[in-house]
Parts: sequence; structure tokens; C-alpha cells
Amino acid sequence: MHMPTGFLCELCVLCGWLFKIMKRLKVPPTRNALLQLGRQVKFLTQGHDMLEKKRELLTRVVQDRLKEYRRMRREAELKLQEAYRWVAICELRMGSQILRQASMGFGPSVEVDITHRSSVGVEYPSVEARTLPLQPVGLMWTDTSFDEARAKMTELVAFLARLGEAENALRRFVVEQRKTQKRVNALKYNIIPRYRATVSHIKQALEEDERNTLFQIKVLRGR
Repeated sequence: MHMPTGFLCELCVLCGWLFKIMKRLKVPPTRNALLQLGRQVKFLTQGHDMLEKKRELLTRVVQDRLKEYRRMRREAELKLQEAYRWVAICELRMGSQILRQASMGFGPSVEVDITHRSSVGVEYPSVEARTLPLQPVGLMWTDTSFDEARAKMTELVAFLARLGEAENALRRFVVEQRKTQKRVNALKYNIIPRYRATVSHIKQALEEDERNTLFQIKVLRGR
């Protein structure tokens, strides 16, 4: 069914008017409310500017940490290949059974300290991994590749601990960046426009009251 252009224009105007009513806050149109809303709009605008700066800073931090995390991932893959290559060489030279027997009774080869750090309002665990000196083993049925494999594995474990810190921190920064983005959008497209629409409505109502008062005064003077 074809609708006339005038009807569509009136419908658009009506929808816009209803949208403005829905966006306004339910407050009385008084001067006191106008002053309070004006202060709140200023406060919300300042908060929006601060959150926008925080969002930009978090975006840069996420980009830098993502670049560093990808570099560490590539390095971890190379270290993993190198460590398992030496394990395979050691298994070929010593045999699986002797390799398992020689590996029994070893203490920890990596010492890990975990502390809490905070950056841009984001807390994440900081991992410090240190390799310990390799424990000596008996010379019977062992090969030099056994010590090399142990050294490569120890280095790999320490590096994976630091990689875990980078991944955990990156995930938390991404979550905080998304939360900040949602808050910025809520202030920009929802909260601040509602307050400004309410301020504009109150101003119009007060101006209308002033015009009515002036009109009544003129009528009284004319009488």
C-alpha cells in the first residue's frame, strides 16, 4: 500500500518526538533541577573525557602487549622444538627405560616467585622464574645429551612461566579495555544525551512559563 509523503514526514517527526521523551529524565522542570542537572552534565562530561583517555591508553597497552606476546609465542615454539629434539636424541642414545630411571629423584629445576602488579588500573600476577643449577647424576649408562636435554627443558619451563604471565596480563588488559569502551559508549550515546535532553526540555519549559507570565502581566496592565 502506498503511503503519502506527508504522512511519512509526520510519522518521522512523531517518532523523533517520542524518542526525545523517552530519553529525558523524570525530573520537575524547576530552576533548582536545572542547576543540579547542569552540574551533573559537567561532571559526566569530565568523566567521559577521562574514560576516553583511559580507553586510548589501554588500547595502546593492549597493542604493545599483543605484539610482545606474539613474539614470545614464536620464541616458545622454537625453544619447545629444540628441547624435544634433545630429548629425542637422549632417548635414542640411552633408551627409554634408562632415561626414566635417570630422571627419577630429581628436585625442582626452576624457582618461581609470583607477585601482584598493577598498571592502568589493571591488576595481574607477575611471574619471576629462575633456573636452578642442574643436579649431578651418576655417569653409569648416561650420555652428554642427557645434561643438554635437562638444560633445554629447564630453560623452556622458565620461559613458559614468563609466557603465562604475558598471556594472563594481556587477557586482563583486553577485558578492561572492553569494559572501558562500553562505559564510554554508554556515557556518550545514552547517559549524557538523556541529561542534555532533560536540560533542554527544562529550559524550554521555564522560557514558556516566563512568556506566559509576561503575557499575563501585559493583559493586567491593559485592563
